[in-house]
Amino acid sequence: MIVNSANLNNLRVGFKTSFQGGLGLAPSQYLRVTTVVPAATKEQKYGWLGKMPGVREWIGPRVVQNLSEHDYSIKEKPLELTIGVDRDDIETDNLGIYSTLFTQMGESTGSAWEEMAWAQLKAGFSKPCYDGQSFFDTDHPVLDESGVAQSVANTDGGSGAPWFLLCTKRTLKPIILQKRKDFEFVAKDKLDDDTVFNNRQFTYGADARGNTGFGFWQFAWGSKQTLDPTHYEAARVALTGMKGDYGKPLGIVPDLLVVGSSNEGAGRAILQSQLINGGESNKWAGTAELLVVPWL
Repeated sequence: MIVNSANLNNLRVGFKTSFQGGLGLAPSQYLRVTTVVPAATKEQKYGWLGKMPGVREWIGPRVVQNLSEHDYSIKEKPLELTIGVDRDDIETDNLGIYSTLFTQMGESTGSAWEEMAWAQLKAGFSKPCYDGQSFFDTDHPVLDESGVAQSVANTDGGSGAPWFLLCTKRTLKPIILQKRKDFEFVAKDKLDDDTVFNNRQFTYGADARGNTGFGFWQFAWGSKQTLDPTHYEAARVALTGMKGDYGKPLGIVPDLLVVGSSNEGAGRAILQSQLINGGESNKWAGTAELLVVPWL
């Protein structure tokens, strides 16, 4: 192939088409547990997470809901993936493999959000959320009816494979994905580009800016205990009984059980088996959807 602007334009279109096809192959399980927040700055603050305002009976003048401020912010990370195409491969029409590479490039960049979201959830046992405690913790401070701080748990510890019972039907989901810039295909393929002139290499890449953080811990239960009916029941009871400050019920109904591959069988037995113990009705059948996540 003659290396000229017209042929390079055609190559760029082909590579980008393969890249876009790969993006369509990327998994999107993360959207079940993630709220995507557009960002206009490198770092965005989420101090308002400290309070979920509720409606009250209007007696007398309005009561302004002053949001509790916490020093919680999400700072973006730059992300990139770049492929180099040797000029010799273009001149000799040795381009067959590159279609597959650019498809894989699209799939890999599309999967980046998937990996980040599930890594964030899995790290919740040690990473702090807005109140300064680990997202999954036994010591979240909540004010009781008298305004006295009490410790509230959204985990029961353990040392096995993690599993998570989540409420995903509310406005804000347990994980926040802050995106400032989604992945965009960029080509450095002009004949006078430095990489072409110095290294005989045309480069094509994709880059993005974003990061993950935590939403309300009250919407999630994380456990490393054995996934069995007893521990599942404890998680449901804890989440449905969650209260905000001053004893206000939050009305949480968990709807999604997230497991890794090692807990798939246990999750199916709890949520999908109609009968247990030789013929007894399974009271937990259908109480949540099972999501098996390979990233865990």
